[in-house]
Amino acid sequence: MWGTYMWFDKAFTEIMAHLKRFHDSFDQNILQRIAPLILSSNQVFSYGAGRSGLIARCFAQRMMHLGLRSFQLGETITPSLNSGDALLVVSGSGETLSSATFIKEAKKVGAKTIALTSKNESTVAKSADLVVLVPGKTKADKYETAAPFTSLFDVSALVFLDSLASELMKRLKVTEDDILRRHATIE
Repeated sequence: MWGTYMWFDKAFTEIMAHLKRFHDSFDQNILQRIAPLILSSNQVFSYGAGRSGLIARCFAQRMMHLGLRSFQLGETITPSLNSGDALLVVSGSGETLSSATFIKEAKKVGAKTIALTSKNESTVAKSADLVVLVPGKTKADKYETAAPFTSLFDVSALVFLDSLASELMKRLKVTEDDILRRHATIE
């Protein structure tokens, strides 16, 4: 059957191997900085453009489920970001203009900034207080992969953020029943 779905199998296998390499090479010391930064923030804001924005939204929703005040930048109902808040930006290339601008503006008001990017020397990485290097092909990279376009970065960022949410959930002693009570009731 895989012969009929050869590209599906190649992409799936490549994504899984990529995640394993990311896990095995990840600097766990970053967790000692990111978890307390988020937990000590008054409000947690997330942002990303395109698919990175969807991943940032997933994180914002997870934080809301954990009982944290969490918002996605760019929504009309998003409150002001201030000192004591945190902004997490997802940008594979680290050069997305809106992401770089939002980090700079957040720092001006005294908010802590976190960047998830695959480019350590990017504008976003150089501007953020804390950088989480997430490997994967971005729109700036030109190499062959079976996974579509930016999928390796996107999937890695999502897995990292969901794993971080799990860690925060345990530290906050939030149960799945607590999450269910905060989950949308009208869908």
